[in-house]
Amino acid sequence: MYYSIRHLTKFLYSNQVSESMMETRMHPRSDQNQRCLTFHLSVSPRCRVFSYRDHLSNHVHHFDIPGMHGQLVIVAESLVEVQPAAQVPAFLAPDAWADLDAMVEQGDYWEMLLPSEFTAPTPALDALSAELDVRRRDDPLMVLHHLNQQIYEYFDYKPKSTNVDSPIDLALGTKAGVCQDFAHIMITLVRSKLRIPCRYVSGYLFHGESDMDRSISSATHAWIEALIPHLGWVGFDPTNWLVAGDRHIRTAIGRDYSDVPPTHGIFRGRAASELTVAVRVTPSLGTPSLDQELPVPEDWSILVERATQLPEQPPPPTRQQQMAQQQQDNN
Repeated sequence: MYYSIRHLTKFLYSNQVSESMMETRMHPRSDQNQRCLTFHLSVSPRCRVFSYRDHLSNHVHHFDIPGMHGQLVIVAESLVEVQPAAQVPAFLAPDAWADLDAMVEQGDYWEMLLPSEFTAPTPALDALSAELDVRRRDDPLMVLHHLNQQIYEYFDYKPKSTNVDSPIDLALGTKAGVCQDFAHIMITLVRSKLRIPCRYVSGYLFHGESDMDRSISSATHAWIEALIPHLGWVGFDPTNWLVAGDRHIRTAIGRDYSDVPPTHGIFRGRAASELTVAVRVTPSLGTPSLDQELPVPEDWSILVERATQLPEQPPPPTRQQQMAQQQQDNN
């Protein structure tokens, strides 16, 4: 399956700011069953964009915008091929717990076993664990399938009920949250109660007309991956009670959301900022052209029009240009 993805992010400032520094994680990964064919990041005001890969092979783009500006618009466009994932069984052999412990002992998985910023156990989580009877029993895969269903049934999906920096106790107290809350809660239970390496996945989910998904199609998505003997990293989506498949498009993996936010940055100035995000994932029945223009969704026309009207800032001069200018000034 091929997907065209357009991810628009707009920061509107209450007053002009003098500088913005930002890094993004919007470039889909090429691993397991997916391959990113093309990626393009547009920034307005215009600037020079740099990139690198972090220690988990996530693509990170970063830039600095000097000069006064009243808004910042980022548009990420991707073409991704996703192959059907191998069928995940309902259970494993009875000795799978021993196989799992042997894998962990021989590998380097400590980062996905220890608590992190948003996945630290709390008394409220311990109470939920007791209520759901989360413990080592049967086999690892069977327990994870059941826990995926339990979290889906226990919590209501309510957009804007939590923030990106909300602790898990907020969702635990209200029994409601969004995809990142459910991912954080499941990761914490899997690491602390089951002692299974588990990681956070940020990305996109394609919503078909016949799919009964709770998550909204106009936002990014989050789910988890757990290490399973003989299967490797297997994705579970507790928001929608799914095993991650060819509708899930992975952009970044980490310990929790704090490792892989789509945008993370600061600005210089006295201003409040208003964030607008829009995501559109469109399937393609055939192999897309690598120079294909992605259509602009009608409901984004105002945002895109305003972005193109922003005054462009020229890229900073290179070292060679600076030396040439200095030489000319001296002459």
